Amino acid sequence: MQLTDGAIDTGQWRIRRRQLIGRGAVALAAGGGLPAFLAACGDDEDGGSGAGAARTATTEGEPIVGDVRDFALSSDEWEGAFGFVSMRLHRGLADGRECWFIRTDASDEEFARREGLVFAPKLQALAVSRDTNDIYLVEGGVEGQAALISVAPGDRGYTPAWRVNRVRWTAQPRRLTSVDDADHAKRAGDATIQPTQVVLNAPVVKAPGAQIGVDSKLRAYLEGGQLIEEPDTRGREVKFKLHECFPNARYIVCDHSIAPAAEMTRTLFSPGLQAGPRRAGGTGRTNVFMNGIKGPGPMEHQPSVFDSDPGDPQWSPYWDHFTYEWRNGRGPRVLRTERQVHAARDAGELNEHPGTPDTNGVVFTVNCPVPLTAPATFRG
Repeated sequence: MQLTDGAIDTGQWRIRRRQLIGRGAVALAAGGGLPAFLAACGDDEDGGSGAGAARTATTEGEPIVGDVRDFALSSDEWEGAFGFVSMRLHRGLADGRECWFIRTDASDEEFARREGLVFAPKLQALAVSRDTNDIYLVEGGVEGQAALISVAPGDRGYTPAWRVNRVRWTAQPRRLTSVDDADHAKRAGDATIQPTQVVLNAPVVKAPGAQIGVDSKLRAYLEGGQLIEEPDTRGREVKFKLHECFPNARYIVCDHSIAPAAEMTRTLFSPGLQAGPRRAGGTGRTNVFMNGIKGPGPMEHQPSVFDSDPGDPQWSPYWDHFTYEWRNGRGPRVLRTERQVHAARDAGELNEHPGTPDTNGVVFTVNCPVPLTAPATFRG
């Protein structure tokens, strides 16, 4: 079921000013050499200062994505009740159009380990159902060769879920600017292309005519956008708002599967995430509260509750959005697990709204990668 752009009243999600939370530690934990992904794409122009750089571990939070460069769970530099995470940007080309993306999750355990990504086995279902686009990684290419992607934001069926294809030269390498270029090289006998079943979550942050919004005020979760600064394509770095959720994760927000939600949040519209991945079994679930105890969640109440943590077999960064409303006369309390949420719903304490009340029963999907884990601190 598709939702028209006018079907959502965004007034439900208007956010007011929030109070300052304390400053957290700024540190990273990472190690190892240059990921094969970067080497394959010639994407190491800044000397590999991302995943390969040594950092100091901290008990305040643990990076689980190798491309994390810096983070804080909270900050006294702005009013909003969120921290930040800086991540490495990667360059891609879609029919010559320059697209800058991040990488967070992969469906294949060995690929995820090698590239410093979160292993998300549920994403494998999207390769089977073909709810992906294609990314071509060029091995042994010319210096500065970008990854090649089959679509860009704004194209029909755009999704941040990419099926990985490996391009290897059998002749003198030359610069490729599109998937068609790679296919032509294969037909000419100059290269081979090896399709794989690996699904990569690699949301585009900046592309011609599309970008995740930058919040200049930094007062609230949804106000302005999900970026703290303009993407630094020269330094290959992007700085996101970092949000708390239960059970034990810190997440960023990149894509929405319906246009009204993407426009309201100034994230990217990813129609390829709508319905198909859910039918294939490739999504998780996020439980969002629209009333009750005030807090730093998307609707100004308690943090959302994910159905799993990274590393769990059911983990996926693609979340089907459900909204919960405490019924009149019921004393709200902080709920920390999906089991607690569903128990309160089944006991008649909560109303459940698939999607939001404004989507009239239509569930939409949000791409909320988790670049680091940390114990939930919200107490209400």
